[in-house]
Amino acid sequence: MVQMEEVIIGKASLAPDRYFSPDAAQKAVALELYQSVAGLPLVCPHGHVDPRLFADPEYTFGSPTELFLIPDHYIFRMLYSQGVPLEALGIPRQDSRATETDHRQAWQLFAKHFHLFRGTPTGIWLREELAQLFGVTEKLDGGNAQAIYDQIAAGLQSPEFKPRRLYERFNVEVLCTTDAATDRLAHHQAIRDSGWPGRILPTFRPDAVVNLDTEGWRDHVLALGEVSGIEVTDYRSFIHALEQRRAFFKDMGAKATDHAARSAYTSELSPSEAARLFQRALKGQAGDEDAFRFTGHMLLEMARMSVEDGLVMQLHVGAYRNHNEAIFHRFGRDMGADIPVQAEFTHNLRPLLNKYGNDTRLALILFNLDETTYGRELAPLAGHYPAVKLGPPWWFFDSLNGIRRFFDEVMETAGLYNTAGFNDDTRAFPSIPARHDLWRRAGADWLAGLVVRGVVDMAGGREMARALAYDLAKAAYRL
Repeated sequence: MVQMEEVIIGKASLAPDRYFSPDAAQKAVALELYQSVAGLPLVCPHGHVDPRLFADPEYTFGSPTELFLIPDHYIFRMLYSQGVPLEALGIPRQDSRATETDHRQAWQLFAKHFHLFRGTPTGIWLREELAQLFGVTEKLDGGNAQAIYDQIAAGLQSPEFKPRRLYERFNVEVLCTTDAATDRLAHHQAIRDSGWPGRILPTFRPDAVVNLDTEGWRDHVLALGEVSGIEVTDYRSFIHALEQRRAFFKDMGAKATDHAARSAYTSELSPSEAARLFQRALKGQAGDEDAFRFTGHMLLEMARMSVEDGLVMQLHVGAYRNHNEAIFHRFGRDMGADIPVQAEFTHNLRPLLNKYGNDTRLALILFNLDETTYGRELAPLAGHYPAVKLGPPWWFFDSLNGIRRFFDEVMETAGLYNTAGFNDDTRAFPSIPARHDLWRRAGADWLAGLVVRGVVDMAGGREMARALAYDLAKAAYRL
C-alpha cells in the first residue's frame, strides 16, 4: 500500500520523490509516471512466503525478532559478516545446542548494528517497513531499541496484522509460493477450503529430486514415490512420478515451475544413458559429473513437460550454495552463505533452446547472479527466442543500483516486452510492498530519463511504467 505523504524518520524522511534522479526535469516526470502506477495491485508470481500464513486465519507473526530477524538471511548475513554469532541473534541450530532465546536481547543486538545497512537494499526495505507498517518515526539504534520493539510488538497484536488482512491491505492480487515436488500442498488446500478469496498459488520446485547431489536425495525420491502413488524404481517411473506431481500442482492452481542450478548447462541424454545414470544414483554410486549431466538432461525434460502442460518454467542460475561449511553444518541451508558465480548461457542453453526455444507453448524465464551476462548473452537470447523472457534482477541485485544496471544493460537489446516484470522473491511477507515500490520508483526514474531525452514520449512512458509494474508479470506467468 503506497502512501504519498512525507514520512519523517528522525532527521531523515521518506520523501514522495525518493530514489529519483536529482535532475529537476527528470524528477518531475518520474514522479508523474510513478503516481500513475503506485496504486496498481501487487502481482507476486515468485517468492518464498510460507503458505501457512494464510491457511490459518488467526496466524500471528510472533515477536518483532521472529518477524524481522530470524527468518531473513539478508539481515543476519550482514551481522555475521561483522562478527556477530548467529546464535546470539536467536537463529536456531540444527543440533539444538544453545542459542539466544530472549528475543529482546537479540533485537537489541540487531538495533546496535542497524547502521550496517546504510545504503543497502535491506536498509531501504527495513526503513520503509518500519515507517509504513508500524509508524516508527525514529532511526533504530541501541538507545531506542526496546521502545521500538514495544511499538512493533503492540502493532503485531492488532487484527490488522493478521497475514490475510495484510494481504488485502497491501493490495496483493496474487501471490505464488515455492513448494517442493513432494509437498502435499495441505496449506494450499486449507486456504481453498476456508473460502477466503485471496489468491495464493503453489509453484512446483523439483530440485531435491532432480539434482542428484542434494543431501538426502534418495529419501526425497522415496517421498516422491509415496506422494505420487508411483513406486520409483527406475528412470521411467521417476519421470512418470514427476509428471503426476506437476499435474497435481496444476490442479491446485500452480502456474509455474522453478529450477535452481549452478550452471545453465543443458544436454540431452539417450534414454538408456539417463536410465543407467539414475540407477547409479539409486545405488549411491553417482559422482559430481553424473549429477552435473543429469541436471542438464532434466532441464530439457522439464522444458518438454512445460510445453505439454503449460506451466511456466523458471531457471535460476549462478549461486554457489552453502559456501560456508561450518554454518551449513550448524544451521542448515539458506543461512546467507550462498555466493554468486560466473555463468555461461549461449553455449550451455543451446541444446534446450534448439529443441524448444522456438515453441511458443514454452515460457522460459531466466534469472542469473552474474551481471556480466546481461547485455552479452541474456538480452540477445531473450530478444530472439520466442520462448525466452528475462526475469528481473535477482537476490544480490534486487537493489536500486542493481535494477538501474539491469535496465541499462538489457532493455535496448531485449526490448521491454521480452522481460518478465518484477517479482519480490522473498520469505519476508511484510517487506513485499517496499520491494515492489522500489521497483516501481526505479522503473519510473529510468523511463523518465527516456522521456526527457526524447527517446519515448510521455504516453509511451506511461504504458511502459504500467507494463513494468503490473502487465509484464501477469503475461509472463500466465496469470
